[in-house]
Amino acid sequence: MPTEALESEIDLIVQANHSDPFHILGDHQWGGPPAGLAIRAFLPEAHQAWVIPSAQPESALLMERVRPEGFFVLVLEGQTFPFGYQLRVLDCHGQTFQFRDPYTFPPVLSDYDLYLMGEGHHYRKYEKLGAHLRDLEGASGVQFAVWAPNARRVSVIGDFNRWDGRRHPMRVRGSTGIWELFIPNLGEGTLYKFEIKARHSNYQAEKADPYGFFFERPPKTASVVHDHYRYEWHDEAWMQARLKRNWLESPIAIYEVHLGSWMRVPEENNRYLSYGELADRLIPYVLEMGYTHIELMPVAEHPFDGSWGYQIVGYFAPTSRFGTPEEFSAFVDRCHQAGLGVLLDWVPAHFPKDGHGLGYFDGTNLYEHADPRLGEHRDWGTLVFNYGRNEVRNFLLSNALFWLDRYHLDGLRVDAVASMIYLDYSRQPGDWIPNPYGGNENLEAIEFIKRFNELAHQYHPGVLTVAEESTSWAAVSRPVYLGGLGFSLKWNMGWMNDMLAYFSKDPIHRKFHHNALTFGLLYAFTENFVLPLSHDEVVHGKGSLLGRMPGYFLEDKFSNLRLLHGYMYGHPGKKLLFMGGEFGQGNEWNHDQSLDWHLLRWPLHRQLQSFVKDLNRLYRSQPALYEVDFQHTGFEWLDFHDSDNSTVSFLRRAKDPDEFVVFVFNFTPALREGYRVGVPTAGYYAELMNSDASMYGGQNIGNAGGLPADDFSWQGRPYSLQLTLPPLAMLVLKRVQS
Repeated sequence: MPTEALESEIDLIVQANHSDPFHILGDHQWGGPPAGLAIRAFLPEAHQAWVIPSAQPESALLMERVRPEGFFVLVLEGQTFPFGYQLRVLDCHGQTFQFRDPYTFPPVLSDYDLYLMGEGHHYRKYEKLGAHLRDLEGASGVQFAVWAPNARRVSVIGDFNRWDGRRHPMRVRGSTGIWELFIPNLGEGTLYKFEIKARHSNYQAEKADPYGFFFERPPKTASVVHDHYRYEWHDEAWMQARLKRNWLESPIAIYEVHLGSWMRVPEENNRYLSYGELADRLIPYVLEMGYTHIELMPVAEHPFDGSWGYQIVGYFAPTSRFGTPEEFSAFVDRCHQAGLGVLLDWVPAHFPKDGHGLGYFDGTNLYEHADPRLGEHRDWGTLVFNYGRNEVRNFLLSNALFWLDRYHLDGLRVDAVASMIYLDYSRQPGDWIPNPYGGNENLEAIEFIKRFNELAHQYHPGVLTVAEESTSWAAVSRPVYLGGLGFSLKWNMGWMNDMLAYFSKDPIHRKFHHNALTFGLLYAFTENFVLPLSHDEVVHGKGSLLGRMPGYFLEDKFSNLRLLHGYMYGHPGKKLLFMGGEFGQGNEWNHDQSLDWHLLRWPLHRQLQSFVKDLNRLYRSQPALYEVDFQHTGFEWLDFHDSDNSTVSFLRRAKDPDEFVVFVFNFTPALREGYRVGVPTAGYYAELMNSDASMYGGQNIGNAGGLPADDFSWQGRPYSLQLTLPPLAMLVLKRVQS
C-alpha cells in the first residue's frame, strides 16, 4: 500500500469516518520492503501499547505511536499469517488492559442470512441483529449487528469505551447495509448504543439498538447486553394444550391491565410493582375474578410513561421499569401454570420521534416514509412504518414472532389497525397520497397485516391475533385465503360506542334510543368479535365507567353498571374489561397512580366486584354463552320491540340446540310485575343470576329462585314465563327440568 494511501486511511480512522475499518486495522500482510506483518490499532485512550504474541505470552512488543490521536503500528519483518496476538494498553490513568483485537475476527453473519434479510424473509432476524453473547475463535464476547444502509460509519459505543465513537467502528457487509462487529471480553450487562454518522448533512446520532433485548430504566436510554435465552420454562402442559384448543368455541374473558398503574406501593414513593410482585398479586386476583386471559397494555420498552407503552423504542425488550426479561418470562410462565392466557398489545402502526429511536435512523427516513403525508401521524406526533420496504416488514414480522416465541405469549392484540389500512386516516383532503389505483387503501400495510397473521398462526398454532379496527372494513377476522385480513378476533368498537352512549342516557329517555341496544345484532356475526370496555373509554375526560352511569343515587349508578356488565356477558362475542371497571373505579384512569383499591372498603364496590366475579363463573359454566359466539344459530331474540318499557329478552344456545340460557333486561328503574316472556320449552326455569340480588347491592327483587313455564303461547313461542323484573336489572334463567 503506498504511503500516501495509508496516511489517507489513517486520517479516516482518526476522524471516525472509515466505512471499512478492517481494511486497515488489525493484522495485515505488509509488502515491504522488507516484507512482513503490520499490526495496526487505534487506541485513543492509550499512553502506550504493546502486542502480546499468543505463542510467546511472556513477551511484549512495543508499538509505535504514529499519530498523536492514538494510532499505533507494529511491523514484524518476515512474519506471516496466521499470527495470534493480544493488545496490551497502558492508559493515561496508569491502568493496564489486555484484550484480543476486535479487528482480527472474521464476519459472523452468513451470506444466506444477509440474502434473507434483504429479501424480507428472515423471520428469526432477532437471532442475528442486535447484541448477542457468543464465543468466536476461542474468545468470549458480544457480536453486534445493525441495519443502517445509508451510514458513512457506524460504531459501537458504550461504557466499555467511554462512549467514544472512534474506538469501535463496525464493518459493513457489502451492499446489504448491515454493519457488524465482534468485541471480545464484553459480557452481560454491558451498556451500549450505535453511533451513526450519515453520508451527508453532517448528521450524527447515538441510537439505541432496534433489536436490543434489554434497556436501562427510563429516562436513561442505553441498550443493555442481555442473554434472553437462558430462562427455563415450566409451562409445557399449557403450551401443549393450547395447540389443540379451539378458542373461538371457548370462553374468553379478558382482564386488560396497565402494569404500571394496576397497583403501586404508595408508602415507598409510589413505586411500581416488580414483575415478581405482579405475579404474586395480579395472577391470584385475576384467577379469583374468573378471567381466562390477561391482556397487557404494551410492555415493550418506551421512554414516555404518558404514552402508556404505545410509543415504543425497544421493540424486542420488556420494559425495565418492572424488572428483567427473565422476570417477565417468569410472570408469563406463572400465568400459564395457573391456567391463564397472556395477550400483549403490539404496536406496528407507528413509533415515536425520540432521538435515540428508529426515526431518521441512519440520517435518512429508514423505517418511516420520507413524505409526511405518508410517514407521520398528525394526531399522535409519531412516525408511520414504511410497509413497502422489505427490511422494515421483516423487522416487524420477526418482532411479532419474537414475542410469541421467546416469551410464550398466547396472542397479540394489534393496536390502531384502522390507521394502518387507510391512507387518509385522520387526514384532511390534500394531506394524503392515494394508492396507485386512486383509492385510500394502504395496499402495502394490508399485505403486511395478512402476512403477519399467516406467519403467527403458521409458526405458533393456537395463538390469537386480535385487531383493534374501528371501521367497517370487511372480513377482518376471516382467513387470508378467503380474502380476509386473517385476524382471529376483532374488537367490536361499534357495540362499545352504542352501549356507552345508551347507558349514559337518563333511563326516562332510553326508550327513544332503543335501537342502540339492538343494532349490534344486525352485524354481530359478520366478524369474530370481542366486546371491549377498554382503557380508551376511561381517559381524556370521559370519566370512569361508574362516573358515566346516570342516577340521582349512588345505588342507581351501580345498578346501571351491573346492567352494562350483564348485557356484555349475555351478548354474543368474547369479553374484555379494563382494570378497575370490575369494582367501580370512581376516578378516571390515571397512569401515574394505582387504582383506587381503597374503595373496596365500601359495600357497593365490593358487591359490584362479586357480581363481576359471578358473571365470569356463570359465563365459564354455560356452553351456551361461548360455544356459538360467531353464528346466528347461537342467538335468538325473544323480544326486542318493547321500547316503551326499555326491556329486551333473548336466549343464547350452545352447539347442542337444546342447551340454552334466557336473558331478560329492564333498563329503567321501574319495577315490572307479571312481565311475560315467551320460551321454547316447558319446564322449571331456575334463576341463575339476578343483578338486583342484595349480595350485589340490589333490592333483592326477583322470582324466588325460579319458576315453571306456563303452557301459554307468547311472542311466537309455545310457552312463557310470567316474571317479576327488578328495576335496572338483568335476569338469567335456565330450564333445569322438563
